[in-house]
Amino acid sequence: MARKFFGTDGIRGRTNSGVMTAVTAMRVGQAAGTHFLRGDHRHRVVIGKDTRLSGYMMESALVAGFTSVGMDVIMTGPLPTPAIALLTREMRADLGVMISASHNPFEDNGIKLFGPDGFKLSDETEASLERLLEQEPQLVEPERIGRARRIEDARGRYIHAVKQSISADIRFDGLKVVVDCAHGAAYEVAPSAIWELGAEVIAIGVTPTGTNINDGVGSTSLETVKARVVEEGADIGIALDGDADRLIVIDEKGETVDGDQIMALIATRMQHRGSLRGGGVVATVMSNLGLERYLESIGLTLERTKVGDRYVLERMREGGFNVGGEQSGHMILTDHATTGDGTVAALSVLSSMVRTGKPASELLHVFDRVPQLLKNVRYEGGAPLENAQVKQVIAEAESELADSGRLVIRPSGTEPLIRVMAEGDDAVQVEAVVDRICDAVRAAA
Repeated sequence: MARKFFGTDGIRGRTNSGVMTAVTAMRVGQAAGTHFLRGDHRHRVVIGKDTRLSGYMMESALVAGFTSVGMDVIMTGPLPTPAIALLTREMRADLGVMISASHNPFEDNGIKLFGPDGFKLSDETEASLERLLEQEPQLVEPERIGRARRIEDARGRYIHAVKQSISADIRFDGLKVVVDCAHGAAYEVAPSAIWELGAEVIAIGVTPTGTNINDGVGSTSLETVKARVVEEGADIGIALDGDADRLIVIDEKGETVDGDQIMALIATRMQHRGSLRGGGVVATVMSNLGLERYLESIGLTLERTKVGDRYVLERMREGGFNVGGEQSGHMILTDHATTGDGTVAALSVLSSMVRTGKPASELLHVFDRVPQLLKNVRYEGGAPLENAQVKQVIAEAESELADSGRLVIRPSGTEPLIRVMAEGDDAVQVEAVVDRICDAVRAAA
């Protein structure tokens, strides 16, 4: 069945347009509430959000939907996505909901759903919800309508939980850390957790207005945090995205450290401690070939999935892995979280700095990246990847890179874009290959 609502990471779009309306949110609440009503106990759902202006509207609509089908609602206010997954499990809820469009601008919003185990829903469950969204809701009798309440200690619960992810003997005294929260969901909890562990914290991106989330700050807009790290003489910069499930690090020289290097560091340290499971790391097809070669050199594997942290997590659960993520910064450490958690990953990196005494620039340069280039081609409609000429150009490029690199071409899951990525030992060859394919796609689009 073709999907009308759910994409690669829940439901997402421009607010008050298309599927991302208050009406849709209420129907999602009714459909998800109906699906997860199981047994005779009093059912409940935990709802969190980031700092977008539209979060108030979407939250109210979801509350109306869930209560109308007999579910009680617990609202947390602004909290990171992993915090909602955590609280869903801790509070024995039947369902968790995060209202966020992650790294997108404030005009967008989204709805992410978690099952009672704190994990994102399977494709099968989302398909069931799609069917329910097309049906009339099953409203309950007046005496069975749900209640809603807001809890005030959710932030403290999450801060306590993330601090438990590192050894009790670790303190961050002497470290100066710039923490960029993207004016998003972690604007209070991430700086607080790092400060409570002893670091000197310079917090930026912590004054949300409802319309400034991810605007010139955060993991997808790094110039501000880079400049601040150098200006302050900080030891490291921590950049989160709007819902704080993503981490990018800035070393003391102001250089960017992406998710591949972070995964390599965490996996190496865990291998040395004997706590790494699965015999390697799970990442997506976008992770650099240098990561794969490095892991092989130390006796570990890199298992690749299609793009999307949910697919990484599915493979981790299937294969018993406890480290996975994406080059873009999603870090999934299943010993401590059921979804990507930028703050937990940041604490792991800071802990390694303390243990080794090494500066971030040395500690986080685990392997040499293979030249990699990604370009996007926008198209208006149709299926340019099905064009015969495009297929021929792609086949020729794959043959050219066969012994020295990789080629990944895929449509975006959220925008009308074709993403063309190539990597190989010869940077000039990589650029030429990408440009040829992009030209072919434009001609066919």
